Amino acid sequence: MADPRRRLLCAALLAAPLIAQADLPDTIARIKPSIVIVGTNMRLRAPNFELKGTGFAIGDGTLVATNAHVAGIQLDADRFEMLAVVASVDGKQQTRDARIVAVSVEHDLAILRIQGAPLPALPLGDSGRVREGQAVAFTGFPIGSVLGFIPVTHRGIVSALTPIVIPVDNIAHLSTPNRTRLARGSLTVFQLDATAYPGNSGSPLFDPDSGEVIGILNMVLVKAGKESVLAQPSAISYAIPGVHLTALLATVR
Repeated sequence: MADPRRRLLCAALLAAPLIAQADLPDTIARIKPSIVIVGTNMRLRAPNFELKGTGFAIGDGTLVATNAHVAGIQLDADRFEMLAVVASVDGKQQTRDARIVAVSVEHDLAILRIQGAPLPALPLGDSGRVREGQAVAFTGFPIGSVLGFIPVTHRGIVSALTPIVIPVDNIAHLSTPNRTRLARGSLTVFQLDATAYPGNSGSPLFDPDSGEVIGILNMVLVKAGKESVLAQPSAISYAIPGVHLTALLATVR
């Protein structure tokens, strides 16, 4: 007769993947209140709010992380267009004014300060410990202008740690940090075996079990530099390691 302890051990090993997978729904439920839509608000426009990307609450809950290319858009001051976010609080959507308080074009990151009560802030993990093959997930608003303002979660793995130089639109944008980056080489980003879509820019890349943020989805600038030779977009996505967000957050006062 088989050793009962061995049978219990085998049963535990077989159940482990199922337990790990079951953690993701609980993690999604925890992080969804922290996810916001980043865009612009204009009273004389219909609809008033226009989606530009995704963001998520960090720090004291009045700060929102997103991509610099999402938040750094040109606003129509003559028509009173303002940077804003849409947050879901107690099942109701709230539009809140926002302003940029920190930005790193070099890493395509921005931190916004939003009006109103703090949102639940997501914890920032140690992106330096991320390994190839590690399971990850991200939540955002893919094609939100078409599919609606409902947060959507995708899961995948980190398929590679790959170098990239984030491009700039023109030579005028080659600030000192950008020139330094180009001079000393590329930025290492997470290449993901997961499909993201327009609207996912700025989504948190998180550990499915702990919910700790380890990266920020980047759907425009990285792909432009990495896959510009492709005639059709691929199913490969990229994320900026969270260590750069942690460093930027430390500059906010």
